[in-house]
Amino acid sequence: MTIADQTQPTAKASQVDLIPAHVAIIMDGNGRWAEARHQPRTKGHVAGLENIRRVLRHLENRGVAYATIFAFSTENWTRPVAEVSFLLQLLAESLKTEVGDLHENNVRILHQGRLAELPVELSREIAAAVKLTSKNDGITLIVAFNYGGRAEIVDAAKRLIELGTAVEDLDEKAFASQMSPPGVPDPDLVVRTGGEFRISNFLLWQSAYSEFYSTPVPWPEFDELEVDKAIQAFSSRQRRFGGVLDEQPK
Repeated sequence: MTIADQTQPTAKASQVDLIPAHVAIIMDGNGRWAEARHQPRTKGHVAGLENIRRVLRHLENRGVAYATIFAFSTENWTRPVAEVSFLLQLLAESLKTEVGDLHENNVRILHQGRLAELPVELSREIAAAVKLTSKNDGITLIVAFNYGGRAEIVDAAKRLIELGTAVEDLDEKAFASQMSPPGVPDPDLVVRTGGEFRISNFLLWQSAYSEFYSTPVPWPEFDELEVDKAIQAFSSRQRRFGGVLDEQPK
């Protein structure tokens, strides 16, 4: 059974929409959502975490094969210590409580980002979740935690140097081979909730030709209907990849 088998979409979806294979999401607006309700920012992060399952289920219902969520950036370490500690603890607790259910629903989990800078126990929990779900063939959930696009490119360059890659062999294919996680296609659609239009150091290499969609809706309120709006916006665009329509990649 997959997540998509559990419930039917609550929002009416167009049958002619072109479905992105990979949707990447900048889950913005949790803190502001909570503050608007006179609640601590931590309440917003909890609500945002709870929303992941709903969105993931609906993306799979719509035929999306990969979903990347921007959960914690390399820049987020500059936030107040208490908030950072809470986010680390929240991920650790969610791994313990959610991974088993995701595994039963055939979700494959991958991690993107620097593990070495995380607490040892949290790194182990992440690695265990990846291993447990590695054989699943439902929707793939990529969790970008302690991730930054610039850091990823720098790390790829370092690995190529360590591998002794010759200068003449340095090309886009070589760099792409060192991006993490391997084997994941570039996102077709990048969604940012919360009303901002910045890419915020997210998937800088992979999103070169992604369609970008911004909505003022904060992440905790980004429901099935909002997912459909994003997909419909994607399906209305003409993707030329630097060429003209009749030269699109097959």
